[in-house]
Amino acid sequence: MSTDKTIKSRFSINVIQNANDELLLLKRSEQAQLGAGLWGFPAGHIREDETPLECAMRELHEETGTDFTTGLVREYGPVRDKHYGGIYEIYLFHLRWLEGTITLNHEHTAYAWVDPSDIRDFDIMAGMEDDLDYLDIHHPVS
Repeated sequence: MSTDKTIKSRFSINVIQNANDELLLLKRSEQAQLGAGLWGFPAGHIREDETPLECAMRELHEETGTDFTTGLVREYGPVRDKHYGGIYEIYLFHLRWLEGTITLNHEHTAYAWVDPSDIRDFDIMAGMEDDLDYLDIHHPVS
């Protein structure tokens, strides 16, 4: 856990691309504490007893089910958020969706696979385009 007292919370964020290089977006429920009704990546708070990668995998399974396979492409972080006053420490995980199905939990109402160039067509959470910049996702990955 970070000893920096200005950090209010730590997050792991999963940026997932399928074989068509489309990004997985989840629409947050209207009851969500952060980003209610907005589209975002599978993500969540890092617990004190887990690593950022453990959190990323836990949140991914909680939010999208367990009937899928992914492969890790790249990790990035930590970085401080640019949109919420720098109070969040963020760890990014770029994953390749290999196979499976998505089963949303109560935190989300819909999902979509979206070309990175079309992400602006969605009402997205602040900082998502920064996440793509950090991971250099603007062109296909192998």
